[in-house]
Amino acid sequence: MAYIIKPLVTEKMNNITDKRANRYGFVVRPEANKLQIKKEVESLYHVTVEDVNTMRYAGKRSSRYTKAGLIRGQKNAFKKAIVTLKDGEAIDFYSNIK
Repeated sequence: MAYIIKPLVTEKMNNITDKRANRYGFVVRPEANKLQIKKEVESLYHVTVEDVNTMRYAGKRSSRYTKAGLIRGQKNAFKKAIVTLKDGEAIDFYSNIK
C-alpha cells in the first residue's frame, strides 16, 4: 500500500533543505507509521533513511463571502513526514520532468 501521497515542495520546506541538505518532506497517509514511511522512501528513491519525524495537522475551517452569500467549508486534515537521509545522499524530485 502506498503511504506517501506526494513530496512537499514548498518555500518553507526548501528553507529546511537548504539548512540541512539531507532533509526532505512528504505528505503521507494519516494511518502510516514511521517504519512504513522509512521503508517506502528507501524503496522509491533508493536512499538510506536515518530518521523520520511525523506531524499531524487538523483540518481548518474556512469561510468566504460571495454573491450567493456566506460559503463555509473545511480544509482536509493531513499528516506530514520529515525524512532525514544518510550524509551524502540526496533525492532529486525534478529529475523526471521534461
